[in-house]
Amino acid sequence: MRKISFLFFFICINCYSQEIALVKYKGGGDWYANPTSLSNLIKYCNATINTKIKAKPAIVEPSNPDLFSYPYIHMTGHGNVVFSDSDVTNLRNYMRAGGFLHIDDNYGLNQYIRKEIKKIFPENDLVEIPANHPIFQKPFLFPAGLPKIHEHDGKRPQAFGIFINSRLVLLYTYECDLGDGWEDPEVHNDPIDVREKALKMGANIMNYIFTN
Repeated sequence: MRKISFLFFFICINCYSQEIALVKYKGGGDWYANPTSLSNLIKYCNATINTKIKAKPAIVEPSNPDLFSYPYIHMTGHGNVVFSDSDVTNLRNYMRAGGFLHIDDNYGLNQYIRKEIKKIFPENDLVEIPANHPIFQKPFLFPAGLPKIHEHDGKRPQAFGIFINSRLVLLYTYECDLGDGWEDPEVHNDPIDVREKALKMGANIMNYIFTN
């Protein structure tokens, strides 16, 4: 019954109000990296795909029951991440109930976050999301999948996911750095076309959340 009430809550958010949040995690990593990125993504989505997301993202800790107030939560950073047992339980219940966690490696997060994801879903492996998945198809087409925004180690960008009943509930973007592309233009001085690719991919993520 509890799970049904959570699902109903997410349906209500989708219909009447939308708010997203940044995850404040423990472990010493800079969870607060890219301070302008989510606000810029929100502005872009509200202007281009008709979302009605509140202009300023909330900040939520992974063990907080308020997690269930947000259909999308975002994590980024460069360093260590540690989820407590209560964090793990709350995050797992959140995603099973219909919530969506997007983890964007800001460079240096990979070695830490993979083991924490495994704590949340010990029986599920991260799988690479193919380019024909709906998240790359609409409203903006990315025929090659995840775009490359920043160089990092020069590897190809990869999108990994955890699926529950065929629905993507956890998205991990690696060797891409969408969040840097969402930042104010003067932060990284990215060309307009690079920022546009990052914002369009972000809009696809939001579209997937609110239409699936």
